[in-house]
Amino acid sequence: MTMGGIEEVLAPNHYFDRAFQTEAAKILPGEYYVTGRDMLLVTVLGSCVSACIRDPKSGIGGMNHFMLPEGDPHNPLSESARYGGYAMEVLLNQLIKMGASRTRLEAKVFGGGAVMRGFTMHNVGERNSDFVLEYLDAERIRVVAQDLRDIYPRKVYYFPSSGRVLVKKLKQVHNNTIVQREEE
Repeated sequence: MTMGGIEEVLAPNHYFDRAFQTEAAKILPGEYYVTGRDMLLVTVLGSCVSACIRDPKSGIGGMNHFMLPEGDPHNPLSESARYGGYAMEVLLNQLIKMGASRTRLEAKVFGGGAVMRGFTMHNVGERNSDFVLEYLDAERIRVVAQDLRDIYPRKVYYFPSSGRVLVKKLKQVHNNTIVQREEE
């Protein structure tokens, strides 16, 4: 239990990060995590986007990872955190449920890369980037940092209790996980 709400929700991949000497949760596409504890949230993004949102006073913060801006409103599968609208809504709701103040929320957003050269017809990364900025503007949540678009995948390390973020642009990818996700 943390600050009035139950922690986390949709991110089962917990581990101890030796480089940072802290407990960590790996956030995969369609997942999110909210905590009031001093820990690390990590994700790898291609055209996907992650919003890292926190209340700086309480230290409650979280991260999501979505693949597409919006789903089909007539399809129940669109009610999935793989889609930006739902991913943002569940992240905000969980932050508030745990005790974060909506008026103090600040966001840092990452991803939306055009990592598949020649695969620009759908412009998924650009659409995801535009979506997250428009969503946060409409919700009146201040964006204090962003690293969106470009051509490189990114690994994002987020410390919600302090708001610290480290972003590593992956100029060489050593496995094909990102490529497989992008092709899907």
